Amino acid sequence: MIILSSCKINNVVEHHGVNFLEKKQQKLLLNQSNINDVKKILGPPSTESIFDNNLMIYIERKTTRSTFKSLGKKKIIVNNILLLETDKNGLLIAKKFYNTDQMNDLKITKKTTASLYKKDAFIYDFIRTLRRKIEDPIGQSKTKRRKNR
Repeated sequence: MIILSSCKINNVVEHHGVNFLEKKQQKLLLNQSNINDVKKILGPPSTESIFDNNLMIYIERKTTRSTFKSLGKKKIIVNNILLLETDKNGLLIAKKFYNTDQMNDLKITKKTTASLYKKDAFIYDFIRTLRRKIEDPIGQSKTKRRKNR
């Protein structure tokens, strides 16, 4: 009886990021909203771009534990990303919204890059010799030194 009472009928939803990101982002208008409006509606960004100071990234992710038969693995319910770009004056100039369906459409190539060197190549031999000289500058290996003692 005690074991059954600890089971939960309702799923627990774990939330990370901005709640209702899809609805809130619709309030932001291009060339009208500014950084202050964005922070008032969405709060501080989840992350800001290192490469471009005018790019703000907002994330919304909801997960839940799946049923008992799949051993409680997490299942993604919502996975949204919003990219906002502002100009130097702080005016919103670009807005891109991605949901789970759009992220699943990404195709990853299976091609690989071949090695540019072979073990028998001149450069490989040169680097191997150089490494040996760095490791043993006098030219005596550890075994030779032990014998001389």
